Amino acid sequence: MKNFSTVMAHAAAVALLACAASGAAVAQTNAAGPSAACAFRPDAPDKHVVVKRDTLWDISGKFLRNPWCWPQVWGMNRDEIRNPHWIYPGQVIWFDRARGRLSLDRPGDGDGRGQPPLTRLSPQVRSEGTDQGAVPSIPASAIEPYLTQPLVVESDELAGAPRIVASQEGRVYLGMGDRVYVHGALTGDTVYQVFRPGTVLRDPQTGKVMAHEAAFLGSVKLVTAAAPGVDAHTFQVVDTVREMGVGDLLVPQPPTPVRNYVPHAPLQPIDARVMSIYAGVTYAGQSQVVTVNRGAVDGLDVGAVLQLYHVGKTVADPASRGFLGMRRAQLKMPDEQNGNLFIFRVFKNVSYGLIMTVTAPVQVGDVVKSPE
Repeated sequence: MKNFSTVMAHAAAVALLACAASGAAVAQTNAAGPSAACAFRPDAPDKHVVVKRDTLWDISGKFLRNPWCWPQVWGMNRDEIRNPHWIYPGQVIWFDRARGRLSLDRPGDGDGRGQPPLTRLSPQVRSEGTDQGAVPSIPASAIEPYLTQPLVVESDELAGAPRIVASQEGRVYLGMGDRVYVHGALTGDTVYQVFRPGTVLRDPQTGKVMAHEAAFLGSVKLVTAAAPGVDAHTFQVVDTVREMGVGDLLVPQPPTPVRNYVPHAPLQPIDARVMSIYAGVTYAGQSQVVTVNRGAVDGLDVGAVLQLYHVGKTVADPASRGFLGMRRAQLKMPDEQNGNLFIFRVFKNVSYGLIMTVTAPVQVGDVVKSPE
């Protein structure tokens, strides 16, 4: 879609996206501005001219205390969040202070009563990758390597994944154009990614194995499916980025990932934990990637913003004497917020997020919650 515009009624009732942290749907309200949690910055400018280096996160931060409140001040519904309208360099975003709204129309224009004009959007085909000039939600370079590779393979997928059982002329390591033979049920796809299971991802809260991180090795394409009485399919290697060989597993090539999405609060309240830090380091900082132990089945979707917290410590109650100085009563300290996480890739039970802001290092086991 070519315009990042808002659909607003001329009447006083304005469609707002209610705070998703409370699980509410779109509500009608007569309030002039967003909720207190979604307040504008006291130093918000009257307008902002979009430039090429901008991201939605950056632009949101110029006007709002919390960038995930962007949908509220545009009156966007859930479909518009999932399928945003493009915004381009050169466009001007105006801050209508009287109504507490952002708009692509100068305040006072429209119907002559200070109301932004009603813009009706016609359904259009949304083609990923064709709007190269559109402003992204977050820096694309920060997450590009994580969008097209099978970073996570969940336990049920791993158990049934087809595997390479033999190679052309018994070659140990495979290269482009080589033929390989694969055993296992195919899904009807013709292009598959080859991976090798890596680090086990365990839920910090339950200890349950949620998934395995996958080392991406390359891609293969189906040449001939197994005929009756034959146990292996014939594939050809399309490309390799690491050594590929017998025993490695296949997963269908994923659809083209969504690269432009609106920062927003999650669909429903989320209480999660940081499960791993990508690359296996102990601490993570700004612009690093972590996994969390929640996914699509928990209401997470691409573009959801969560808050990061260090787990509050438990300390002995100084007023408690205990028994012979032992077994003193314990007091739980509050969790301390230390950053924001932008969810950019979602699996069934696991998600990947980019740390957007942070005041202290993030570590495995840190709390991840819906924004308050």
